[in-house]
Amino acid sequence: MATLGNPQKTIEIIQKYEFAFQKKFGQNFLIDTHVLEKIIAAAGVTEDDCVLEIGPGIGTMTQYLAEHARSVVAVEIDKNLIPILEDTLSGYDNVRVINEDVLKLDLKKLADDILKVDINKLTEEYNGGRPIKVVANLPYYITTPIIMGLFEGGVPIDNITVMVQKEVAERMQVGPGSKDYGALSLAVQYYADAYIVANVPPNCFIPRPGVGSAVIRLTRHKEPPVEVDDPKLMFKLIRASFNQRRKTLQNGLNNSPELPFAKDEIADAIESLGVTPQIRGEALTLKQFADLSNYFTRNRG
Repeated sequence: MATLGNPQKTIEIIQKYEFAFQKKFGQNFLIDTHVLEKIIAAAGVTEDDCVLEIGPGIGTMTQYLAEHARSVVAVEIDKNLIPILEDTLSGYDNVRVINEDVLKLDLKKLADDILKVDINKLTEEYNGGRPIKVVANLPYYITTPIIMGLFEGGVPIDNITVMVQKEVAERMQVGPGSKDYGALSLAVQYYADAYIVANVPPNCFIPRPGVGSAVIRLTRHKEPPVEVDDPKLMFKLIRASFNQRRKTLQNGLNNSPELPFAKDEIADAIESLGVTPQIRGEALTLKQFADLSNYFTRNRG
C-alpha cells in the first residue's frame, strides 16, 4: 500500500537513511496525498499502461503509479536514492528502477544524462512500442530541456504530466500578446494540448521550495495543429524572434546567426503574412510562424 504521501512516513525514511538533500538535483519530495491522487487521475493511468517516471525521489509517486499501472519504469539519477527506492518499492513487482549513475557536477548535463536512457527501447520492451505515459517531478531548471527532448526525440508518448514551477506552467499555456508568451509556449502548443491540473503550494513538499508549483498535463497531438514543411526551421525562427524581445521581428531575424536569410528575403517573408513590418515576434501565433517558415522553404531556389 502507498504510504509515502504521509509526511511522517517521508520523514521516517529520510531519517532512517540519513538522506542529505542535494540542491543541484532540486530535490523536493511531495507529501500531499490529494495532489498525488490528482496527478494519477490527470495522467489517466490505468492497469493497461506503462508509465515512465522521471525523478522518483524516495518513491512517493512511484508507489501510487505502481498501484494503478501495469508497469512503471522509474529513472533516478541520484545513486544515493537507489537503496531507499529498493526499500520503499520492495512490495511492488511491476516497477523497474534505472540509475544511470551520472552524478556529474555540470548542471547542463543533467537533462542530457536523463535523456541518455533509450526511451524508445523502453517503450518497445515494456509496452510493445505503444505510447507510454510520462510522470515527472524534475528540478525546475531542467524542465524545459527534458520536455522538449521527449517530444523532439520522437518517443511514442500519450501524455506528460509534470510538476513544474507555477510560472513555467502558465508560460506553457499562454497565447500571443502576454509577457509570458515565448518560445516555450509555442513549442508546447506545437506538440501538445496543455492543461493545468492543480496549483501546489510550497507546504506540500519536504523541504519547501521557494516558489509555488503547478501540475501540468501535456497531451500529445495526434497530428500537429499547423502544417509546416520544416519544423526545425520554424523553431529557429521562433528562437530568433524571442531572443531579443524588444526588437521588431525583422531585426530579431536579421540578427540571428542561426538564419541564413538576407534582409530583403526577411522583409518579403514578413510582408507575406499581411502584418506591419514593425511587428514583434511576441505578437505572432503558431500558425503565423509556420507560414513564415513555409515562405522561406517554398521561395528559396
